[in-house]
This record gives sequence, structure tokens and C-alpha cells, in this order.
Amino acid sequence: MANLELTFLSLSLVFVIITLVTTVIEFVSRQSAMLAVAREGTGGTGQKPAVKRSGLAAATDIFTYLIIVFITLTLIIRGVRSGHAPFSNMYEFAVAFAWGIVVMGTVFQLRYKTGAVKNLGLIVALLLLIFALIQNLMNLANPENLLPALGQSSILLSAHVASAVVAYGTFTIGFGAAILYLVQNHRNTPWLPDKEILDTMSYQSVAIGFPFLTALIILGAFWAYRVWGSYWSWDPKETASLVTWLLYAAYLHARLMRGWRGTRASVLLIVSFAAVLMTFFGSYVFSGLHSFGNMQ
Repeated sequence: MANLELTFLSLSLVFVIITLVTTVIEFVSRQSAMLAVAREGTGGTGQKPAVKRSGLAAATDIFTYLIIVFITLTLIIRGVRSGHAPFSNMYEFAVAFAWGIVVMGTVFQLRYKTGAVKNLGLIVALLLLIFALIQNLMNLANPENLLPALGQSSILLSAHVASAVVAYGTFTIGFGAAILYLVQNHRNTPWLPDKEILDTMSYQSVAIGFPFLTALIILGAFWAYRVWGSYWSWDPKETASLVTWLLYAAYLHARLMRGWRGTRASVLLIVSFAAVLMTFFGSYVFSGLHSFGNMQ
């Protein structure tokens, strides 16, 4: 089954690349069509030229669904091989994180009728899958028996990790929307969603992800109490997760109470997502209880 897992992981990576390449080709084709329509005039309406959705765009959607299928199969086979949910090493975290990004990106695409933000999220998913593939090929991701700390209260830990997958995946979409907002604010390009839509997507991503981030910390605290006898140990990764929570809380406060919109809010979201990445890769950067070698 190890070869089958590697095959599905590789297919996931291949289809992410295919999707991104197809997106670029579709973009170039769409730009040419928009220029052609613009030459014919817009009828004096001053609106963006209307261009029908191409077959390439539909193919991109199909490829995205295939990515979800292949990552899901990778996680299922991994679970069968290891006998537990994907929470024992960074390989499993990375695959699950990529899954969350693609799924949430698809949800937002269906909600807002634009794939621009999802496609930016796919770049992050691509990097995570490359990281996971390297781990697999270097035999750094072989399934092992759970460390004693991980084996205790595994249901709590599974819920803890599931909350992280949803939160991090959704925050990635918010990060992408914030990046595109800054681009759109600077250049006002016709092939990107309107600034108002991007700003709304950014806010909705935090509105969805923040409760899951909160659940992530609370569930982790309960699990830590059952395993280590303390709800909070000021472990470096715990501290990083708290900083991340405070940054997103600050974003919500600034938007809802201070009326922050646009550029300031987008910059704060980008900084907050940097904290997400620091928290996620904290097992490598930090030493402490969350370093796998110390989780005894």
C-alpha cells in the first residue's frame, strides 16, 4: 500500500501543476478575448467586457475535484497503513493542510463565482505537497506506532488536528484574497474580482476560520491536560498559536469595531498568515513539547 499512497500523492501534485498551468493558459486566452471584445466597444456602458466562460475554465474545475479525490485517497490509505488519523508527523500534517486549502478554495469559488483566490491557494498547496513528496521519497514519513503522548486521548487529538485543517485551509484563502486585493487596489485589473468581493472574501475566511482556530487551541489544551497534566505550558508552539489567535482576533476587532477595510485589513491578514505558517512549521523551528522527539 505504500506504493499506492505514493502514487496518489504524486497524482495530487501532478494535477495541482496541471490545474495551475491550465489556469495560466485560460487566463491568456481570456485576456485575448477581452481585448477583442473591447475593440468592438462596450456599448457605452463603461462595464467590463463580458466574455463567456471557456472550456478550459471548466476543465480547471474538473482538475480541482480530482486533486481533492487524490489527496483524500492519500489520507485514507495513510490512515489504513498507520492505524490513526493524520497527526503523527509533518508529512501527514502537510497533506492534510493541502487538502484543507483545496477544499476551502473550492467552497469559496462556488460561493463567490471566482476561482482567482482558489488558484492562489493552490500555489501554497503545491509547496506543501512537494514538501510531503520529498519527505516520502527520503523515507522520512514511514508510518510508525504512535508515541505515548499522541496515543492518549486520540479522539481529542483528532478533533484538534481537524480544527487546524479547516482553520489553516480557510486562512490560506483569506491570505490569497488579501494578496489579490492589494494587487487589484494598485492596478485595478479586469481579470480579477472587484475589490469589494476580495475584501468580503477575506473577512468571511476569518469569520469561518477563527472559531476553528479557537477550537484548535481549546481542544489542544484539554488534550495537554490529560497527557501532561497542564492546560498550558508556554511551549514555543503553543505561544506561536496564541500569537496567531491574537492577530486574527485583532483583525476581527479592527474590522468590526474600528471599521478597517481594504489595504490595512489586507496587510494585517498577510501578517497573520505568516504567523500561521510559523505555527504550522513550529515542530521544526522550535524545540519543546511539540517537537516530535519530545512528545513522550
